[in-house]
Amino acid sequence: MKFMKLGSKADIFAVRGNSTSVASELPSDITFDVDGHKFHLHKFPLLAKWGCLNKLIVAAHEAGSEEVFIHGFPGGVGCFELCAKYCYGITITLSPHNVGEVRCGAEYLQMTETTEKSNLIFKLEVFLNSSILRGWKDAIICLRSSNIHMPWAEDLKIIGRCIESIASKTCVDPADVDWSFTYPRPHASSISNQSGIERSSPAAWSSRRMLLVPRDWWLEDISELDIDLYKRVIQAIKAKGAPLELVSESIRTYTLKSLPEVLQESISIRENALITSEESSCKFTEIKAKDKHVFETLVSLLPAEKGTSSCSFLLRLLKAATFLDASSSTKMELARRVGLQLEEASLHDLMIPSVSYSSDTVCDVDLMIRIMEHYMAQFQNPQVDESTQMELQKSTLLSEIDIDSNAIDHRMTAATHSSQLKVAKLVDRYLAEIARDANMPLPKFIQLAESVPEFARPVHDGLYRAIDMYLKEHPLLTKTERKKICRLMDCKKLSMDACMHAAQNDRLPLRVVVQVLFFEQVRTAVNGGLLSDPPGNIQQPDYGEEISLPEANNGNHNETSTGDENWETVHQDFTALKGDLASIKMRIAEAERERSTMQQDATSKHMKAKGVLSAFKPEKLFNKLFATRGFSSSESSRDSISPEVPTEKMTIKQQLRHSIA
Repeated sequence: MKFMKLGSKADIFAVRGNSTSVASELPSDITFDVDGHKFHLHKFPLLAKWGCLNKLIVAAHEAGSEEVFIHGFPGGVGCFELCAKYCYGITITLSPHNVGEVRCGAEYLQMTETTEKSNLIFKLEVFLNSSILRGWKDAIICLRSSNIHMPWAEDLKIIGRCIESIASKTCVDPADVDWSFTYPRPHASSISNQSGIERSSPAAWSSRRMLLVPRDWWLEDISELDIDLYKRVIQAIKAKGAPLELVSESIRTYTLKSLPEVLQESISIRENALITSEESSCKFTEIKAKDKHVFETLVSLLPAEKGTSSCSFLLRLLKAATFLDASSSTKMELARRVGLQLEEASLHDLMIPSVSYSSDTVCDVDLMIRIMEHYMAQFQNPQVDESTQMELQKSTLLSEIDIDSNAIDHRMTAATHSSQLKVAKLVDRYLAEIARDANMPLPKFIQLAESVPEFARPVHDGLYRAIDMYLKEHPLLTKTERKKICRLMDCKKLSMDACMHAAQNDRLPLRVVVQVLFFEQVRTAVNGGLLSDPPGNIQQPDYGEEISLPEANNGNHNETSTGDENWETVHQDFTALKGDLASIKMRIAEAERERSTMQQDATSKHMKAKGVLSAFKPEKLFNKLFATRGFSSSESSRDSISPEVPTEKMTIKQQLRHSIA
């Protein structure tokens, strides 16, 4: 920390209670009342330094007062005393803690070059520019201490100059950082100390600095600032072009330090330990309005670019926004940013309790629905697609000179598909958790389940588990409601284990159970090769026992209205199932016809190939070959030899013909 001393005389100011006097042979000839504290001073030393003294005296005489009243002096009584001691030549010590307030006080008293050469303002400016603003921690201390002397510090540009100095240093290469900083997290200092690097060598010292200084070395120091100053510092750092990942990490560090009660992991929603919204609301009833202002300011500072903040941190902010009752715009902005990277979220982070009086549910399902809407909207927004394509093109240019647009489109499609598969599994697990809530409305459950694209659920086991859990926790659902929720599930996309469980699940409607059994039978037939049987031989399952269950359970032959209703419902289900079975039989028959057609095509091709081979006569081929060589091509003169052909060649020809025959 830098210091500057001015003056050389000993301190002769004596303080007695609410009054300060000067130990001198000359009596005091002027009295100042600074915010209730009286100073008994002399005019002569003050006239040489203070340009406003005459104005103050004239104003006091016009008011008919023997004392000069000063209200709202910048820096207060302590700053006025330092300015007075400077006029008497008494030694005063200036530091980053008081240089800002003394500069404001000197401006109030007009201690400029016009009054005296090298007056206090001149010396303070030299100290600020040459020492305070060149340092790191000194600039931060000066900024914090000067903030309480507004608007003087702002008008004198002390605040602005300190912010500019801090922002410039955060963008310096870590290898060039040669000032001290606060960094509580472990870094490479211990490694470099054991590496034996000597400080005597400039190159070795530079290498050591590279090991010592991490990229985020400045986060802790600026997190000590007030929220308004921190906002201005972060805005200046962004303007300097600092990496947005570091800016986001700085905001996270500041949030954890300034709002520890809000972001602590105190809300735990597990399978068997759900808490009520009243309990979570009572825990945060004592949060001050200041915390809400701090929170909303921090959210507004977050970089808008995707991936600069972790999804876990954004969800913690979203949970805190619910507890603090933040503005709807803040919640929607956080929900939008979470939706852009929902595939990175975890189930625990998504379990955001609802503290709204308009909702009786444990979790804020409406907020989750909005997050899903933002997630799906990014695949329909052409601007987002173009930005994603540009990022992929830039990354491709680093490794390849020629960009294959088809390859880029394939990568984008694969990444999108993989992301939606992850989100679908996450939503199904979320549905299974909220299904335990007895107050969960069925329309919201269905709306959230339908927000996932159909192709993103190749297997419906997770969705079946959520539906089964909802039916278990809501036994009073009507027949229509049970059918409505079961329409979300496709029985053909259930695994073997899920089918076995569903076949024995008495909570499912009868039609769903029969569909599960039939599709499992069809799957077994397809996998076992039973489709070779004629399609007409496939027997329709007999559901006589299930249909007669309501009558068997009656115990007597008296028909009641309940029995009639059950019988009518079962009859409707049976009629619908007959239609489904007929449709499936048609599909199986069509598949069998295609298989038969393929077999016929294969057989015809085989017969054609066999006919070609049988018609092939090698002797004709050799006759043509030998005819081109000078031999006779006639079948009848196979043994005749032309005069030009030697005997050896004739023998070879005859042997060759006999071997072929």
